[in-house]
Amino acid sequence: MNFLGEGYNVALIDAYGRKHDYLRISVTDRCNLRCIYCMGADGVKQIPPREILSYEEILQVVKAGAALGIRRIRLTGGEPLVRKDLLYLVREIARVPGIEDLAMTTNGILLPRGAAELKQAGLRRVNISLDSLDAAVYSRITRGGDLEQVLAGIEAALAAGLAPVKINTVLMKGLNHAEVPAFLNLVLEKPVHVRFIEYMPIGDHDRGYGRRYLPLEYIRKTAARLGLELTPAAPPVGAGPAESFTLPGGKGTVGLIHPISAHFCAGCNRLRLTAEGRLKSCLYWQDEHPVRPALGDAGALQALLQEVLRLKPGRHGMSPGAGAGPVRPGAMRTMNKTGG
Repeated sequence: MNFLGEGYNVALIDAYGRKHDYLRISVTDRCNLRCIYCMGADGVKQIPPREILSYEEILQVVKAGAALGIRRIRLTGGEPLVRKDLLYLVREIARVPGIEDLAMTTNGILLPRGAAELKQAGLRRVNISLDSLDAAVYSRITRGGDLEQVLAGIEAALAAGLAPVKINTVLMKGLNHAEVPAFLNLVLEKPVHVRFIEYMPIGDHDRGYGRRYLPLEYIRKTAARLGLELTPAAPPVGAGPAESFTLPGGKGTVGLIHPISAHFCAGCNRLRLTAEGRLKSCLYWQDEHPVRPALGDAGALQALLQEVLRLKPGRHGMSPGAGAGPVRPGAMRTMNKTGG
């Protein structure tokens, strides 16, 4: 079967002129943590195993996307490393013609035993979710996670050469906002790239959004109060929408990702494939398009990708004044089922 088809190198461009070359793939909705912004206290109903895409089905979508200009792939979850035999998928995606960059978002807990093999299989870099450097606060946010395991995962990623290593930190008022100095210090001490992310109202489980949201202007003010100058810098590989800055004497960078206070929808270049095989053009909106009816037909998969982009909204509805009313939880699908 020829998955490259006749449309090879045809750009995926939506109705707003945005070129899409980035596909984020959720390989599972399972996770070994229960972060408060991903799911409710009682967890979520898991997708039945029979409904989760097989690796071969995922590869069909990747090849169809590569034929249309997808060049970057990110594996997400849930927690991608809890899925069995993930090395096989990493190795096969790395071999797909046209794919130039393969990354993963992980909580880092399982990296100590797998970082070197992932690198050898073709994974280039990782984003590690870490919302607190205080063991008690980390346990509270993740509902039981062990901070030391994540710190060991960061060291394993650095040792394996999965570079750049990025730290994703969701800023939450009343939970971790007082730790901004500690995260800035991490940039001074280690060659990591800490990216502060504004809290997003994804999933109807989250009723605490209003009291936790804090715009990232808080990071700038905190750095200034500490006498640390944030100097605009060239972004690390795969920085996406982050504004990047250096600190005097720092070994890494600081990134600011502000989807609420200063949305970056005009430059969006990504599509998402959920674990059970639905394409989403926007993290926020509920629109989903099943890929299963098109599996086995490269042309049909390519047509589906183009149709999803044709219907993609111009912007999300999380920001005030976005035409969707006040900021509120707006997606029934929780973050662990989307692959943020």
